Amino acid sequence: MTENVSRPPQPKGAGSGRPLERSGEDFDIIIGFLGFWAVVLLAVTVWMEVTAQPALGWALGLLATLVAIYGMVRLRRRLPARK
Repeated sequence: MTENVSRPPQPKGAGSGRPLERSGEDFDIIIGFLGFWAVVLLAVTVWMEVTAQPALGWALGLLATLVAIYGMVRLRRRLPARK
């Protein structure tokens, strides 16, 4: 006779005692990475403008980075805090 024994849910994270879930803090690393490159691109764009070199490509890269940061921050606000 076989018994139907239900098992408790297994944790998804390696070695963690809790299941893997998305939280707002997971996006902090990406936002920080994009913020770093936004500062670098701002410095390069200003330097290119001051030295009278073409800066359109650098400025467009900066714009794309800032739009990505804006989107990540908006997405982060919708996610729950980590428990």
